[in-house]
This record gives sequence, C-alpha cells and structure tokens, in this order.
Amino acid sequence: MGEVDYLADERKTAQFDVDAMKVVWAGSRPAFNVSHRISRLVASDPVFRKDDRAILGRKELFKKTLQKTTYAWKKVIELRLSEEEASRLRSFVDEPAFTDLHWGMFVPAIKGQGTEEQQQKWLPLAYKMQIIGCYAQTELGHGSNVQGLETTATFDRGTDEFIIHSPTLTSSKWWPGGLGKVSTHAVVYARLITNGRDHGVHGFIVQLRSLEDHSPLPGITVGDIGMKFGNGAYNTVDNGLVRFDHVRIPRSQMLMRVSQVTREGKYLESDVPRQLLYGTMVYVRQTIVADASIALSRAVCIATRYSAVRRQFGSQNGGLESKVIDYKTQQSRLFPLLASAYAFRFVGEWLKWLYTDVTKRLQANDFSILPEVHACTAGLKSLTTAATADGIEECRKLCGGHGYLYSSGLPELFAVYVPSCTYEGDNTVMLLQVARFLMKTVSQLGSGKNLVGTTAYMRRVEHLIQCHCDVQKADDWLKPGVIVEAFEARAARMSVACAQNLSKFANPEEGFLELSADLVEAAVAHCQVIVVSKFFEKLQQEIDGKGVKQMLGFLCNIYALSLLHKHHGDFLSTGCITPEQAALANDQLRSLNSQVCLEITSFFFLGLNQCWKVAAIRLPTLLFISFKVRPNVIALVDAFDYTDHYLGSILGRYDGNVYPKLYEDAWKDPLNDSVVPDGYREYIRPLLKQQLLSPKL
Repeated sequence: MGEVDYLADERKTAQFDVDAMKVVWAGSRPAFNVSHRISRLVASDPVFRKDDRAILGRKELFKKTLQKTTYAWKKVIELRLSEEEASRLRSFVDEPAFTDLHWGMFVPAIKGQGTEEQQQKWLPLAYKMQIIGCYAQTELGHGSNVQGLETTATFDRGTDEFIIHSPTLTSSKWWPGGLGKVSTHAVVYARLITNGRDHGVHGFIVQLRSLEDHSPLPGITVGDIGMKFGNGAYNTVDNGLVRFDHVRIPRSQMLMRVSQVTREGKYLESDVPRQLLYGTMVYVRQTIVADASIALSRAVCIATRYSAVRRQFGSQNGGLESKVIDYKTQQSRLFPLLASAYAFRFVGEWLKWLYTDVTKRLQANDFSILPEVHACTAGLKSLTTAATADGIEECRKLCGGHGYLYSSGLPELFAVYVPSCTYEGDNTVMLLQVARFLMKTVSQLGSGKNLVGTTAYMRRVEHLIQCHCDVQKADDWLKPGVIVEAFEARAARMSVACAQNLSKFANPEEGFLELSADLVEAAVAHCQVIVVSKFFEKLQQEIDGKGVKQMLGFLCNIYALSLLHKHHGDFLSTGCITPEQAALANDQLRSLNSQVCLEITSFFFLGLNQCWKVAAIRLPTLLFISFKVRPNVIALVDAFDYTDHYLGSILGRYDGNVYPKLYEDAWKDPLNDSVVPDGYREYIRPLLKQQLLSPKL
C-alpha cells in the first residue's frame, strides 16, 4: 500500500460496518480469517510475483508456473495447512495450473466413481501428489455431447485387460488441463465394449507417463494443444491432446462404483445407485458459481476504484474535473454489476448448502430431488458465468482506454474467466437442459405431483398466470413480495407459453428444436427467479453489523430492478406488468443510483423561498435516500478484502495511486530496454533514407 491513500475521502463516507460486511462476503468469521491470512501470506512472498506474465515467452511462462505450483505445495507441507487453507492458497496464487484439474476433477472423480478399494489405492497417491492426474473427457470432435465420445475401452477376456483406443482423429482427447506436459495419470472417459456390446461411456484410470523419466508410455501420443486467448491467462496451463493406440490397462482400473466388468467379461450394475454420481456434478457446479462471484467482484473492484480516481470533464472555472463515478451513465452500468457480484455470492452460498443436503439425501437413497437439482445447477452455472464474462468486459469499458492495458488486470481476468462459459457444459446446452426440465414440470401441473425446491413457485401457476402487479408508485418496487412475484409470474408464463407451443407439434423433438430460442429465454427467466429469491432469503437471516443488512437490501433491489429493466420486454409481453409499471420500475432504479443528486438539485430550481418548505416535507426521505450506493461504493468493494497482489491491477490499487504507477510500469516493458529499437538499422533507417532493399528470405 502506498504512503498516500487517494481514496481515503471516499472511505470516510461509508455508512455501514465494513469489517462486518467482509465477514458476510466471506460466509463466516472463520472463513474470513482463513482468506485474510492466506491472501496476505501469498501477497508478501516474492516467489508468487505475477506482474511479469505478459512479457514472458510461453516456455518461460510455463516453467515459472511449475516453480510457483511446486513452491505452493512446499508451503502447504511446511505450514501444515488444512485442506481449506491449501485450497485458498492455490486460489490466491492466482495462476491457472495443472493442479486445478488434479484437485478439482481427478481427485473428485475417483472419490465419486471409484470403489472403496480403488479409493484406498489411488487417493493417498493423489493426496501426496506422488501421481498427478487430469480429467480426460472432451475430445476433438465432441464436448458437451458426452454420449457421442468415440474413444473405446474394449475388454480383453484373455488378458483381463481393457484396451484403450482412439479409432479416429476426432476421438483424440483435447483440452484437458495438465495433460499436455505434466500429468502422469488421467481419468479417461471411453465407450465400454464387452463381447462386442457397447455399454456407453465409463471412466478409466490410465497411466500416461513413466514415473521414472516422465516419458509417455507405449501407445500414447501426448502433447500441448498450443497458445490460447490472452497473454498469460490460461497459457500457464498445458491444455493437452492425447491419442491412444491400443493401450492396455488392468481391469481393476475401470472406475467401478456404480458398474463393473467381471473377470469373465460380464457387465454388472452394482448395488450403488448411478444417481450417486450427481454429487460430484453438484460439487463442481457450485464451485463454478462461487468462482463467478469472485471473478466479477474482482472486475467490479478494479472499475469502481478507478472510477473514483479518474476525473474527466465538468470542471468549473479551472477547478477539478468531475470524478467519472459521479456520472449517472457510469453508475447505471457499474452499480448493477456490483449488485450482481453480491447476488452470485449468496446464490453460491446456497448451492454449497444444497450440495451438503443432496449428499445426505443420496447416502439415504433419496433421489427425489435430483432432476430439480440437475436443472438448477445447470441453469445457475450458465446464468452466472455468462453474466460474469459480460460483466468483466463491461468493467474494462468502464475504465476507458487504460482498461485495455494489460496492467489494468482486466484483459487477463477476462481471458482466464471466459472459458467457463464453455467448460463443464456449454451455456446454451445447459439452458436447454433446464428448459426440458421446465417443460416436464409444466406437463405435471395438476397431476398432484409435489413440486419442490426452486420450482415450488409453479404450484401457484394458476395464480401467477392470472395475477396483476399492484404497483402504483415507484416505491412499491422496493417491496420484496412485489418483485419476487413479478419474476415468478414472468417465468411461469414463459414456460407455460413454450409448453403450449410445443403441444402444436406432432413430433415433440422437432418442436423443441424449432422453439429452442424461446425455451432458452424461459430457462433464463426461471434461473433469475432463483437468484433474486435467494438474495431476498439472505436478507431474512440474522446479519450483524451497523447498516450491513440495509446496504445488502439496497443492492438486492438494484440487482432485481436492473434485471427487470434489461428484460422488460418479457415482463410486458407476458402481461406481468403494464407499461406504466415498467416506467415506475425504471424511475425507482434510477433513483436508487442517483436520487440524492436529483433531489438536492431540485431545491435550486424551486428557489430559496420554497426550498426550506420542501426540505421540511422531504427531509426524512432525503435522509433515507442518502443511505445509498454512491457514498458506500468504495467500502462495498473494500469488503471483498482483496490484496493488490490478488487483484493484479494498477487501476484497482487500494490506495488509488494510479498514474505514477502506470508511468513507472510503462518503462518496465522490454521494448524500453533500449532507446533505439532492435531493427532500426535493418528497417527504419532504410525507410527514412529511401534505401529500401528486397528482404533476404
């Protein structure tokens, strides 16, 4: 932190307990303590420096990542960090690495799909990193369509082995992180074939490289797929390709928790229900939603702090120009993103609880909520990742030209984050899965089937289709019940309309394809109901700290009304609200962002004689309205408790000392190592002297 805090005056205007908000954001006091301590541990260690990533070549960049990752593991052992602490350390190092797939997919796959015997064999090795694993599912020709995978695993009864084979070019495994150069093992997904019969896709543990010299084992062709989008970003990871040429593995390396192949080659379903695999899926998706809130909050923190430092236009008589953050256009774009970061944080918190609940139910052989949970997690994964990717890019634009600099932290943040819109299921495909579930839900209305969880509002479908919003003035849009019912009515009416249109097709699948765009919109509406309602449910909990709950309530209203404004066409076309009510919602949203300035300005138009009369009448409103985002905006991003190291942004520095640091950073670029650039004599001088020669090839 610099000697001068250029944002100190902004921090003095906070009207809530910032330390208490930090705990709310973290989820609990213990969670905050861990994050705060580990983030400072990483930030203070020079080995974890990351400001040079943009100027490193691919090989050097990758080697440095190996160094940091190995060093981080050394710190985990030396400091005897818990699993939670180790996970936080990896995240604060803030560098995509081969360990992401090892801990995030390889280990969970074995835990979820391996038998107890397999877990006892493989997990100790993985936990000690005596083997390094990746998750090899996606192929060159197939991603989201897992059932279309081409890699085969054919059982050889004579040798009691599976033969893993890539029969086509498109069956090459493509994209797994850690596969290209590091992983020694992989969980490989392949079509299980016994006695000439295809049993569909199953998981197998396959060793890829020698544990002695790291060379690929016979029959395995493996390498890196090449440079990806961005400078550093995911180029720190060896996303790989692998082809198998009749690679043999022991039968015991098929993950056999839910299905198995006997020594005689007989395919059996085990006593363990296949639905237990959903636990791993829910875990991965809730992690993705949590990561969305983190990525969006980082971008918002950078854009907010810089907006409070940058001055542009508006100077009077040679005085200071106006802070960019005081322009209403800036606020109307930035504040909903700030509210979204908090909204995603709380729905991610709820998903964490849902994962625990689902795990308990699965262990008790209760699978009743699985279809709803599958749809819910798929939809929230899609909604939050799409909004976050768009939000990061919007924050870059909010930072003007300087946002395009690598040192702003935003280009790399975007490049690192945007793949989440594709991995673990393409977002549009995810929404179509949600839509199928919604259509099935609508078809069951009136059958007496009890709707649970996030579709419980559909039990009131008759009311939601007929109800009329009773908003009569702008302040009515601050009532939680009014907002939630409007979102529920819109979602219910869109789902019912899609179902009615589907019924007109003789072939349901043909109808689904034809109406897929409408179905995606209905799925988005349903997912927005979940996020909005979970934000309001968070406000019903006991929340400590002066002004914290009020501040969160304000953000919740901004989030909901900004969505209503963005999708007002849906609300109007479905008849949920009238054009007049839509206008009132826009008025309320505008006032949430800027009413202090509007109200105070109105005094001057009234004239001094009338001003005090109006003030006497409206003073309570003014006092209430002043408890809003603008005075609190820096404190709200401070509540994320991010170090300057983790943000990786000159524009987002805690002390706001932006311009000297940008100037200082410019001179670090390798192009400035010499005053006269390399190539001057060969190219620039001949051009200036009109002595151009044909280039030597």
